[in-house]
Amino acid sequence: MQKEKLRTVRKRKGYTQQQMAEVIPTDVSNYSRKESGAVSITQTEWSKLATFLSVPLEEIYEEEEAKFIFENPVFTDNTGVNVGNNNATTNISNDLSIEIIKTMQEYIVLLKEEIERLKK
Repeated sequence: MQKEKLRTVRKRKGYTQQQMAEVIPTDVSNYSRKESGAVSITQTEWSKLATFLSVPLEEIYEEEEAKFIFENPVFTDNTGVNVGNNNATTNISNDLSIEIIKTMQEYIVLLKEEIERLKK
């Protein structure tokens, strides 16, 4: 679910997604995914954004859509035959895992850059 309240206030105040990304801190592509609703915004991030925008949290906050992740384990017996494999669910789970890994890798890069900046 898109964060229309957040987007509206950001634009009204004249801030770019890059500026907002620096507040939480993340990269602009990850912030864009957060604003579009593809990636969750944590409570800490909501608070930082509200403070940065100088608005009450209620003015920008929107509930996250409920997302269900179905576990679909694949059981393998000693003959190597897979039982219970549902490719559609497995692909969704794999896509989500890959997206999480990419996001975490981007965050790690940002943290390393921040560490280097703080060392100076």
